[in-house]
Amino acid sequence: MSKSVPVVSHIGQIRGKNVLGNIMSTVPKLLMPVVGILLFLAIWNVVAKNIDTSLGQFPGPAQVWEQTFTLIDEHSAQREKAEAFYARQEDRNAARVAKDPTYEPKIRDFTGAPTFFDQIWTSLYTVMVGFFIASIVAVPVGILCGLSKSAYSAMNPLIQIFKPVSPLAWLPLVTMVVSAVYVSDDPMFSKSFITSAFTVSLCCLWPTLINTAVGVSNIDSDLVNVSKVLRLKPLSHVQKIVLPASIPMIFTGLRLSLGIGWMVLIAAEMLAQNPGLGKFVWDEFQNGSSESLARIMVAVITIGLIGFLLDRLMLSVQRLVSWDKNAALR
Repeated sequence: MSKSVPVVSHIGQIRGKNVLGNIMSTVPKLLMPVVGILLFLAIWNVVAKNIDTSLGQFPGPAQVWEQTFTLIDEHSAQREKAEAFYARQEDRNAARVAKDPTYEPKIRDFTGAPTFFDQIWTSLYTVMVGFFIASIVAVPVGILCGLSKSAYSAMNPLIQIFKPVSPLAWLPLVTMVVSAVYVSDDPMFSKSFITSAFTVSLCCLWPTLINTAVGVSNIDSDLVNVSKVLRLKPLSHVQKIVLPASIPMIFTGLRLSLGIGWMVLIAAEMLAQNPGLGKFVWDEFQNGSSESLARIMVAVITIGLIGFLLDRLMLSVQRLVSWDKNAALR
């Protein structure tokens, strides 16, 4: 028993050194991003003081921080107005029903201007609709191109021609088509929303299609031979062999597509005037007040943060559904 004490003590020393080593290696990883952000803010603050625009001095971090809380206060005030509007409407309808039980209450929507946070939600909703439309087209077509060289040869010229096309080129065409086809006296969605969503779809279609085709075409030959030995039907082959093996590449394409779609959306909303972050930026630019530049900077930072979070979300989903559990959140 006496001999075991030094051994235990030695093990404790090793564990202590390992913990200390882990802490020492983790601190720089946590500290350097903070240093980078602080350095960026310092440079931004110095540069902003030396830039004078037609709308006044370029906003520094302090002005942007101030406008962030102003936008939050505006959102809260607008929500209070909406709640008061619906409360008055409910009281008015209740009084009318009390006088006349046959009266059918009319419910009217609050018509106040959308707040900054309402526009964030609109942009997220629009990009997810466009991304979903592109994905349900790109993944099956990519699988087909990966399985068939003939299909890939037929699709490749179209991919190479349309992949580099700017959303600004697609937008007028999509606008005209939507105006001609989407005709209704009581439309479920606004034309500006449909236009923005389909423009996003057209631009974020290609990365998913290409990466899916590459992933499917590079499936391990041993897996293909297993499918042949088991005599799997084409649909079973796709479900049990192709999709599981190509999931990492498919999600690489989806991540790229979502990032492109988010960038495209801002330009599409500016031109289509769909209520969203793009329209918010454009309206503030047209407004021309001394606070507009700071509010635009708030939108720019918000757009970047949301794009980062969307990418992290896609990585998390990839880790959840993929056999490759080493897909790190980098």
